[in-house]
Amino acid sequence: MISEKQIKIFFLINIEDNHSRKWINHFIKKGYKAYCVSLPSRHVEEMKNAEIYLLNDFRSKPLNIILNLQKVKKLLREIKPDIVHSFYAGVNGSIGALSGFHPFLLTTFGSDIFEVPKSIIKRVLIKFALKRADLITCNGEPLKEEILKLGGNPQKIRFIYWATDVEKFQPSSKNKNLRKQLALDNSPTIISLRNFEPVYNIETLIKAIRLVLKEVPSAKFIIAGKGSEEKRLKEIVENAHMKENIRFVGWIKEDDVAQYLNLSDIYVSTSLSDGDLAQSTQQAMACEKPVIITDIQVNKDRIKDGENGLLFPQRDSKSLAKKIIFLVKNKKFCMKLGNNGRKTIKKKLNHHREMEKAEDLYKEIIFGKLSKNCEKR
Repeated sequence: MISEKQIKIFFLINIEDNHSRKWINHFIKKGYKAYCVSLPSRHVEEMKNAEIYLLNDFRSKPLNIILNLQKVKKLLREIKPDIVHSFYAGVNGSIGALSGFHPFLLTTFGSDIFEVPKSIIKRVLIKFALKRADLITCNGEPLKEEILKLGGNPQKIRFIYWATDVEKFQPSSKNKNLRKQLALDNSPTIISLRNFEPVYNIETLIKAIRLVLKEVPSAKFIIAGKGSEEKRLKEIVENAHMKENIRFVGWIKEDDVAQYLNLSDIYVSTSLSDGDLAQSTQQAMACEKPVIITDIQVNKDRIKDGENGLLFPQRDSKSLAKKIIFLVKNKKFCMKLGNNGRKTIKKKLNHHREMEKAEDLYKEIIFGKLSKNCEKR
C-alpha cells in the first residue's frame, strides 16, 4: 500500500497562474512528488523540485487539446501517477478527462465556468470534463451553482478557497528605501493592485483621486498592474495633471507585494466582478491594511462594512473618494479595520488550512480508489 510520502501527483496546469504554483509548491514541501505539465511559461523557475514537462502552444485551445493529448497519455504511461489533477476546466480539464486516467481531480477557477455559454464547443468539453472528474473543487457557492447547471454531480463538489499565506503576508515595518525610491515622503499612501482591464474599473479610482486631492493634496497613490487599458488610463492622469501624485509601478512580483502593501496606508479595489474576495484584497487585509472595495456580492459575503473593511457602490467615484478621505483622517479607525481584517483572513481564508483540506481530498480520492487501481501503480 502506498504511503502519503510516496504519492505522485500529475498536475495539468498553467504555470503562469499564481494559484496553481502556490498549491503545487505547498505539496512539494510536504514531500509529495509533483509532475507538472504546462504550456511554456516565464515562471518555470519558480516550480522548484517539480518535474516540468512543457506542451506545445498552438495558440488555439482546440489544437492545444487535440495535439497535446497523445503526449500527455505517453507521460501518464511512463510516470504512472497516483492521481491526475487538472487546474482550470478548459484545456487542462479537457486533456485530463480525455486521457481516461483515474482518479481525476478537477479544480475550476470561475472564468472557465462562468464564460461557458459563449462557446458551444467549450460547453461540450467542460461538461465532459465535469462528468469524468472523480472530484471537483471550486471556491464558493456561486461557482458551485454554475457547475451544477452544467451537469456537475453535487456529491463530487468540494470547496477549496483561493486563500492567503498569513505567514508571508503580515504587518511589517515600511521599506524606507522603496518609499524613498517612489518619492512618497511622509504622505498618506493609497494602493491599488488590480490590473488595467475593464472589469477592474481603474478609471473609477482615477476619478476618485481627483476628488481626494482637493481635500488631501499631499496624498500619494500607487497603482500597480498591467493590461489593455494602461495607455488610456495614463493619458487620463496626464491630462488631469495628477502625475505628481500617482505612481504607476507596473506588475509587482509576488515576492514583493507584501512590502508594497506594508509601505501603504490604505488599499482600494474598484473591481466590478470577482469569484471571491480578490487575492490582493486578502493580502492587504493579512497585512492589516484597511480596505475599501466595491459592494459586489462576493465582497459583501466576506466584508462587514465598517467592521473589517469598507464597501462602496460600483463605479461611484464620489463615494470612494469620501471613504478614502475619511480613513486618511481617522487613523484609529484604520487600525480597527486592519486588525479585524487580518483576523478575518486568518480564520476564513488561510492558505495553510485550505491546503490541509486539499490534502484530505487527495487521500480520499487516492486511497478510496486504491483497490481498483493498484495494478496501474
